Amino acid sequence: MADFATLSALPGIDHVDDVFIALGTTLKVAGSPAAFRALDFEAVVALARVGKELGATKLAVVSAMGANPSSRVFYSRVKGEMEQSVSQLGYPVLVIARPSLLSGDRDALAQAARPAEKLGLLAMTLLKPLIPINYRPVAATQVARALLSAVHGTEHGTRVLSSGEMQAFGQSDT
Repeated sequence: MADFATLSALPGIDHVDDVFIALGTTLKVAGSPAAFRALDFEAVVALARVGKELGATKLAVVSAMGANPSSRVFYSRVKGEMEQSVSQLGYPVLVIARPSLLSGDRDALAQAARPAEKLGLLAMTLLKPLIPINYRPVAATQVARALLSAVHGTEHGTRVLSSGEMQAFGQSDT
């Protein structure tokens, strides 16, 4: 496992304007809470810190719906702690995306099949009119488009994008 706490530079890069971070995993894929935290907290915060040191003034980061540093749910707590940490780095513009269930082509990412997730996506598709927009699956492409738009449309401060807000950015690629 990489030691993100010691990350201090990115080879060959001496300046960046904007930083976009979409790192994340699941507890199952990570294999342990420590490994999950290493990626979803330590790696994200380390990359954000390096971006700031390289001159970036805008940070966009993918978090999760329900992120809360006080949550009893480990996943949500780690995401909330990450949000809290990156917000303390002093970026003039910070955009945090909090998507619900991400839809998209997991096979293209060489990710293991998730039968329960596929079943959930199918059920949500069939029941779409009954599900509040913030809880509907959102395509990764919609999250990306929403982050780009929000970063370039925000002059100062922190903006949190709900999953419902991201639904408006293009059609789902499910």
